[in-house]
Amino acid sequence: MRVEEFDYYLPPELIAQEPVEPRDSSRLLVLHRRDGRLEHRRFYDLPQYLEKGDILVLNDTRVIPARLFGRKAGTGGRVEVLLLSPLGGDRWETLVRPGRRVPPGTRLIFGQGELEARVLSTTDEGGRVLEFAYRGSWEDILARLGRVPLPPYIRRELPDPERYQTVYARHPGSAAAPTAGLHFTPRLLEKIREKGVEVASILLHVGLGTFRPVKEETVEKHRMHAEYYIVLPETAEAINKARARGGRVVAVGTTVVRTLETVATPEGRISPGEGYTDLFIYPGYSFKAVDCLITNFHLPRSTLLMLVSAFAGREKILQAYRVAVEEGYRFFSFGDAMLIL
Repeated sequence: MRVEEFDYYLPPELIAQEPVEPRDSSRLLVLHRRDGRLEHRRFYDLPQYLEKGDILVLNDTRVIPARLFGRKAGTGGRVEVLLLSPLGGDRWETLVRPGRRVPPGTRLIFGQGELEARVLSTTDEGGRVLEFAYRGSWEDILARLGRVPLPPYIRRELPDPERYQTVYARHPGSAAAPTAGLHFTPRLLEKIREKGVEVASILLHVGLGTFRPVKEETVEKHRMHAEYYIVLPETAEAINKARARGGRVVAVGTTVVRTLETVATPEGRISPGEGYTDLFIYPGYSFKAVDCLITNFHLPRSTLLMLVSAFAGREKILQAYRVAVEEGYRFFSFGDAMLIL
């Protein structure tokens, strides 16, 4: 399967540069997989499509202020570091710009020297492994020196960084937000619960591997970057009970899909656990655990577009995207949403 089969035309002006207010006023394109029928709604209409006995599964990760600006010891040359994933101790996998000027052995200084780092090695993807040294609390230093990273296609700084967090974000660790969840408000979640829909959470810390471009010509050759997940016993039990009584599993975002499909048995039973998943879902994949999906509109040729194409069918997804472009939907992280039933 060729990567170019997942391309589509997107006018640049449809790439959302800022979120809408309130969160749940974003548009919602509803795609019925059975017949390809589309409906144009608002996100606050979501409860109308959920049924008593369903279970809505969220990813309660929190984006960390993973963007650091520093300088090289000795020369004073400016560097930008993006924290990707912890490797144990005070070592992190990172992206560093300009990378070619930061070889292994380079020492970096941040702030007034309260945070330093040494470049240990390079990664296969061109990143850097850094070992940090600091005084005091890592969380406090990061909160003071770091900034919440935004995707490169968003060119404006956010006045309120919390707007790039879900309202239920709890566990710090992500380099990017699980953006399908940005549309929810506390009141909307309350209305969903009032309808008899259970709400449960998994954790998957989102790394940039999910968003890295697919450089291979064929889909099958691409390899996903592993991301850390946790599925608690009570979450697994709640999902299994919901499925046993005929309820649907409604995944909020591709991160939830990948996590549940990672821990599902061939029969669709969810097993609790934690670890790293590099599951790559593309057309031909047989879903075991997820019945419905809430998601945003994804980049051309991306692994996320391939996942939703596997879920709903490539032709149906590309047709829905064509309609979304014609109707002026807003795309990507701060854009509008899809509900795939």
